[in-house]
Amino acid sequence: MKKKLRILLVWILVSLVFQFGGHTLLNIQIQKVMGLTPLANEPPITLQLQATIPGSELTNIQVSYAKDYLAYMEKGTLKIFNLKKEKIVFEKKSPSATDQTLGVLRYQWLPDRNILLYFYAKKNPNEVTTVKVYPPQTIVPNPSVVEKTEDPNQGEIVTQKVPTEPRYEKRYGSPQLTEMYSLELPDSDEDSAPEDRLNSFDPPSCSEEIAAGGKLEKFVVAAATNLMYLTVTNGSTQQLMKINVMKNLSTLNKPRELINNMATSDRFSTLYLDSKVGTIQQVAAIQYVEALKKDKRLVISENTNDRIIGVRNGRVYIGEVVDNQLVKIKTTYDLEVMKDNPALKTEWEGSVPYNKNISALVGGKGQIIVCDNHTANIITEGHLTEVKLQGDENYISADGVELVQFTKSGTSTHVELQPLI
Repeated sequence: MKKKLRILLVWILVSLVFQFGGHTLLNIQIQKVMGLTPLANEPPITLQLQATIPGSELTNIQVSYAKDYLAYMEKGTLKIFNLKKEKIVFEKKSPSATDQTLGVLRYQWLPDRNILLYFYAKKNPNEVTTVKVYPPQTIVPNPSVVEKTEDPNQGEIVTQKVPTEPRYEKRYGSPQLTEMYSLELPDSDEDSAPEDRLNSFDPPSCSEEIAAGGKLEKFVVAAATNLMYLTVTNGSTQQLMKINVMKNLSTLNKPRELINNMATSDRFSTLYLDSKVGTIQQVAAIQYVEALKKDKRLVISENTNDRIIGVRNGRVYIGEVVDNQLVKIKTTYDLEVMKDNPALKTEWEGSVPYNKNISALVGGKGQIIVCDNHTANIITEGHLTEVKLQGDENYISADGVELVQFTKSGTSTHVELQPLI
């Protein structure tokens, strides 16, 4: 009896092991198919190379995921430069040489692929349209009431409708259209051309809605779910918009809300933002709740000095800023279902400059990088390291591992890539 019981227990244990392993393998495969494999499983790519770019007025420089392409603006034209082959492989010019509101507005590399998403504004060819409108038909008043009889041959009284002539009306749309494109780059060793694809909105009128909202200022992507968030500002009014995978557009902002910074989860579709409504400053989160079939807003921190820095590897990083100095780094878990006012853990305390000329990001290894054009302050596991930057202009990759230094030389620019630390 004991022997049979031991055999039964062994088989149960073996069955559980196989079930657990099978479920784990299946889950990994599903994540790969859906593109949800956490980026933390893949070490960041670093390169060490030098190249010369034809041009000296480069702005808004961004390096690709694989560190082999640069995207930048030069005199109103978006250009993509192949760093290995040292040549420009793509250009997107503005449709106007004088109107600075047209052309490429904002762009961003995806964090796990050599794909650049960008927004492009152009004149609306159908700003004014003429439509034919039919007024309601005129109904002739009923004749005098006729006394009802039992005569079955008495005819029914028919109400007559008099047709009316149509009229033509002008309809006015937005003077501009804002379109979204995805530019897919081949391997940098290949000679094939990039694929520039228009991602049409549903409905198409969303192109007018974005343009009518004002100036497109901020743009972030939740790569795990392909959701996009953008802020559009017109004077003192700001709108927060979301674009889902079906290219539907929705508005998420509160009335009179101003959003200073945004960051998305690298695992879920959660948006974290610095929100200010009147005198109330908060770090907030917006999450789609499947059970409610709508987005839900949550408060992450009510401390008016707290600012969102970024999200990486399951953690939300928040900086406390006092008198233009970053004095504290705090974290909380990036969960699939967030709650109001989660516990915040202090990871570092000190003091480094933090103002409008400073940029901050969370590196792939959880390090916080706070930098201007000359100095990078790197906080790793509670320790602060200062790195002096040598180029005329300096840029750090979005994953925090690559330093890109630019030195102007006449009408060209020398670029050097190397690991940051």
